[in-house]
Amino acid sequence: MEIALLGFGRMGKAIEKIAIERGHTIVAKIDKDNQNELFDADVAINFSVPDAAFTNISKAFDKQIPVVCGTTGWLDRLAEIETLCKEKDSGFLYASNFSLGVNLFFDLNKKLAQLMKQHDSYDVEIEEIHHTQKVDKPSGTAITLAEGVYDEESKKSWHLAEQGGEGIPILSLRQDDVPGTHTVQYTSAIDDISITHTAHNRTGFAFGAVLAAEWIHNKKGIFSMQDVLGL
Repeated sequence: MEIALLGFGRMGKAIEKIAIERGHTIVAKIDKDNQNELFDADVAINFSVPDAAFTNISKAFDKQIPVVCGTTGWLDRLAEIETLCKEKDSGFLYASNFSLGVNLFFDLNKKLAQLMKQHDSYDVEIEEIHHTQKVDKPSGTAITLAEGVYDEESKKSWHLAEQGGEGIPILSLRQDDVPGTHTVQYTSAIDDISITHTAHNRTGFAFGAVLAAEWIHNKKGIFSMQDVLGL
């Protein structure tokens, strides 16, 4: 399979390594230093900076190239991209996190929220820790976790803990060389209940993105990692 990488930072390089190991060919690497618009491929994987995501994905759709996207921080235009995907008769798969473990964690988070909604003595909060180069706060993964909680509760929003507000507080911390750690914690006067996912490196994210690219090849429509994993 021929793959175009839209964004070639640390994640792009990790994806390249996994893709080649799995027998694929990287036919284009589009980033700020290479704006070549003439790329062609079977599938495009976008891990660009947020400001470039919409343009990158649109260019791929113009060529009816299905796109796997892991860039967060641009989701105010997600509905536009999904509409454009349908208009161009292409395929699109967005995930806030492509790690297989994290997607299982998302499912566990929803199941725990179903149990906890029966006990209003607990308050819920989310903490995420990432490397200092991560641009957006909170992480897309943390937002997905919040959405999984308020699917089951009356709190239909989230806010950055340091800013205050309504809904579920998300504490976003930035530390050197942390691939990603996410914790959902329920706290009462009596005890705490928490679940945590800790990534040790970027390999899991890269592997999941390549797996998603293999899955979406020759497909048209809007998909998620739940489709890929059959969750």
